[in-house]
Parts: sequence; structure tokens; C-alpha cells
Amino acid sequence: MPNPAIATRRAALRGAAATAVVPVAGTPIASLAQPAAAPATAPAQNRILFVVSNPAVAASNGMAIGYWLPELAHPWFAFQQRGHAMTFSSPRGGPVVYDEVSAPDGRFGNPLDVVSRGFAATPPLQALLAETRPLASVSVEDHDAIFVVGGLAPPTTFTDDAALHRLFAAFFEAGKVAAALCHGSLVLLRARLSDGRLLAEGRRWTGYTNAEEDVVDRVFATRFQPYRIEDEARRIAGTSFVQGPPYRPFAVADGRLITGQQGSSGMATAELVLKALEG
Repeated sequence: MPNPAIATRRAALRGAAATAVVPVAGTPIASLAQPAAAPATAPAQNRILFVVSNPAVAASNGMAIGYWLPELAHPWFAFQQRGHAMTFSSPRGGPVVYDEVSAPDGRFGNPLDVVSRGFAATPPLQALLAETRPLASVSVEDHDAIFVVGGLAPPTTFTDDAALHRLFAAFFEAGKVAAALCHGSLVLLRARLSDGRLLAEGRRWTGYTNAEEDVVDRVFATRFQPYRIEDEARRIAGTSFVQGPPYRPFAVADGRLITGQQGSSGMATAELVLKALEG
């Protein structure tokens, strides 16, 4: 018998696909690997640093975990279509892998997600993801925006990564765009400004919600993550953690701070980043 939670999620993802993940008509999947020419109306090329989790193992059930495929594929496609330059990085550098359940044919995937399907099947992109740059080798000065990708692994790999927290705050304080998506937004629970305050204090932001964690916990029959972003966010004085319906596109801009709720929100988050970068 089909799992009703999965059926509900697939329906939601299909709805999101209708407006968020279909590439420009006539665009061959193979062309996803080719840099797009900057549109005539676009400003100068911007440089965007993607931060992706290294592979890990879930303490709750021993499952291999990584980043969420659409959360990287969709923003990458949006930025590529606008002619911007992108760098793939990870805390340790080296290979990164996506959560199998996030693939188009995976348990939580969307079969209609042709962007993620093409991204995962493009050899030049996969070669870059096999050799991501370690965060220690990147600098704020060399980039115009940071984009922290979520997935099942970030609560394991990003939570205690002080270097990542400092880098995210440094982008924000340098007047650059600081974006995070889904579980990637957990960096706001730890990132502090130079005066010691949490970056999230007094800010409006979003991330993976309790209602969405409930679905994951039911599917895996365990409390999958070590903690929940929504619970922790509500303990921060003065912060405003907001959310849309579960598994529907939802993203928030608070000045240069941009956050997206979950994997269905990749395109919506990318659009806010583009707006901030291109004015």
C-alpha cells in the first residue's frame, strides 16, 4: 500500500515542478554543462560560492547522507542561465554526493525534475563536484555571494563547523549576499557578527520546518535529525522564523540575507539572490 506521506510529498513536488523546475523550452539537457551567455540586459558577471556538505552517515539509522540534489541543481541552473560564475566548495574539499532519496527517481524525488536529472548526468559538472574546493581555500573577496546548500547531512556536518559560520557572517558583514537553503539555514543558529551577536537576531528567515521533519521521521520510522532548526530558531531572542506550507516553494529576503524553506524552494531562493545581485 502506498505511503500517504510519500504520496502527499510527491504531489506537492509535482506542483512545484510545474512552476519551478522546468528549463527553458528547447534547451537540451546536455547544454546544462555549458556556460550560458550573459543576457544583454544583465549586469556584470557575479561570482557565487556554493557550499555543499561532505558525505556523512546519519547517527539515527546509519544511512549514507549528503546534499539535496535539487537544492544545488536548481539554483545552479538559474545562475548559469544569467551568465554568472560559480564555485563548488565543501568544508573539507574533495568529493560530495547527493542524497539518493533526493534524485528524481528517489524516494523523495520528483520524476518530472528534468533540471536535477540533467545536472546529475552531466560529466563536467560531476567532475567538478568530485573535486570541490575546501572552504579554507576560498575568500570573501573573490566572491559576490555565498549559497549554503541543504540536505540530510548538514545537521551532522555543518552544526559545529565554526569556519563555515564565520565565513557566512563575513559575507554578510562585507555587504555581500548571504543565502542558505533548507537544512543549510542552520548556519544562522551559529553564525555571529563581529560584535558577537547572532546574525539571526532581529532577522526574518526560514528553513526546514517541524512539519517537514515530521514527514521524514515517519518515513524512516525514527527521529532522523539530531535537532530541528525551527525549535532552535524559536529560542533566539528577536529572530523571526517564518514558513510557508510544507514542501511548497517559499523563500525570504531580509536585506542581503536570503533563505529558502526546503528542496522545493531552490528556484525561489535563487530568484531572490539574483534580484539582490542584479538589482
